[in-house]
Amino acid sequence: MSNDRKVQELMGAPGSPYTRKMLAYMRYRRIPYQFEIQTRIGVAEKRIHTKQRVQPKVSLLPTFFFKDESGNEEAVTDSTPLIRRFEDEYAGREAIPADPALAFVNMLLEDYGDEWLTKAMFHYRWHYAADTKKAGDILPRWRGISQPEEQALKMGEFVRQRQIDRLSYVGSNDVTTPVIEESFKRFIDLLDAHLTELPFLMGERPGSCDFAIYGQLTCLALFDPTPSAIILEACPRVYAWVEVLEELSGYLVDDSDWIDVESAPQTLKNILNEVGRIYAPYLLGNAAAVAEKANLLEMELDDRQWQQNPFTYQAKCLQWLREAYAELTEVDRHRVNRLLEGTGVLQLFAGLSYE
Repeated sequence: MSNDRKVQELMGAPGSPYTRKMLAYMRYRRIPYQFEIQTRIGVAEKRIHTKQRVQPKVSLLPTFFFKDESGNEEAVTDSTPLIRRFEDEYAGREAIPADPALAFVNMLLEDYGDEWLTKAMFHYRWHYAADTKKAGDILPRWRGISQPEEQALKMGEFVRQRQIDRLSYVGSNDVTTPVIEESFKRFIDLLDAHLTELPFLMGERPGSCDFAIYGQLTCLALFDPTPSAIILEACPRVYAWVEVLEELSGYLVDDSDWIDVESAPQTLKNILNEVGRIYAPYLLGNAAAVAEKANLLEMELDDRQWQQNPFTYQAKCLQWLREAYAELTEVDRHRVNRLLEGTGVLQLFAGLSYE
């Protein structure tokens, strides 16, 4: 870990919750960065200043550029391991608690934000006509302010169709709509209640889980009309929280600002209850479908029917959570278990052996 603050180059999309997550994290950590809007669209002769970059395997995610051992540029995506990389490389204002037990809880909630709350983000944006129209109108223009109007309209239709086609993997459809929407409304109520006690999920300072949830809520609270109206009506505190998290470079923190796992507030345990109620059984069902190479995941979730295409990446998320849980010492695992007992989360780790 170093106090040197080299400039990190990244490319992303203003409308991406994961780009927003990483930019807010970088600002909080005071890590200097150079941000270029992904796939800048414009008049051809105005693009001579656009640097040719190595393309990542997944172009929809924020991409950071590093040098490999041979000095060649490599494109790295996936916000969760990127944050762990920066936590190792930069000292001060860390977003992952030093306490291994609390760090695991932070990882669990970060995963929930990245992988479950994103279902609500995709659902509201591409399920409701007003939200779909706004997204199709604005997202392409964010990535090319000076493009001809005819091109913007064409790109808008392309973006709408591409994202609507992806809903089968996200899990948004007529069958799953009640599960997604009820879970979303429960979560914002639970987050609102927690924020009456503490300013962040992890205490008096933000963890990476705060930035993950913030990223999804930049869309749900600040951009998309349908969920924004829900949040403004029911939980204006959550709306305000999202605005605050965008820029925390001046927020002062101390090592004593983290919550204590042994005396975590009930408001946090209530949020973990929601994770155990909805996300844990989904992860197990999805992993089983992936393992069986099923064409369709069909299961009962929260006493309702759920169906979607199996999602391989989220099967990996379950494996990473299990590996992190297994790596805890016996003492720290016991501390985690005491917090998670009765939440339903521990079903994720049933049957694991520890050496």
